[in-house]
Amino acid sequence: MKRILEFGRKAMFYVRVLSGYEERRIRSYRLQLEQRLRSAQEKKLATQKVPEQIVLSEVRKMVEEMQNLNKKLEEMEGDINEYFKPVDKEVEALMDMQMEKEKAKMEMMGAMYKQAMLEKAETQAAIDGDGADQPKTETMSAMFKQALLQKNPQK
Repeated sequence: MKRILEFGRKAMFYVRVLSGYEERRIRSYRLQLEQRLRSAQEKKLATQKVPEQIVLSEVRKMVEEMQNLNKKLEEMEGDINEYFKPVDKEVEALMDMQMEKEKAKMEMMGAMYKQAMLEKAETQAAIDGDGADQPKTETMSAMFKQALLQKNPQK
C-alpha cells in the first residue's frame, strides 16, 4: 500500500511538472518572497528615516524657540534702553557739570601756580638784588613772567 501511495505521489508530481503547474507555483512563491523582502526593506528604510526626521523636527523646533527668544531679548533690550534714556541724560548732565568744575579748578590751580611762581621769582630777585640792581631784577622778573605765560597760555 505504501508503494501504491508513493507511486501515486510521484505520478502526480510528474503530471504537475509536465503541465507547468509546479513551475507556476514556484514562480508565484518566489514573487511572494521577493515582495515580502522589498516591503521589509522599505519598512526598514522608513524606520531608519524616522529617527532622522524626529531629530530634524526637534532641531527645527529648537531653532524656532531660539529665534523667538532672541527677538524677545532684543525687544527687552530696546525697552530697557528706552527706560534708562532719561537717567542717561541726567548722568550726562551731571558729568558735564563735574567736568566744568574740574576745568575751573584746573584753571584756578594754574593761575595760583603762576602767581606763586611770580611771587617766588620776585622774592628771589629781591633777595639776589638786595635793591641795588633794581632794573636788573625787574628785567629778570619780566622775563620769568613771560616764560611762565608762554608755558601756560590759558588766559
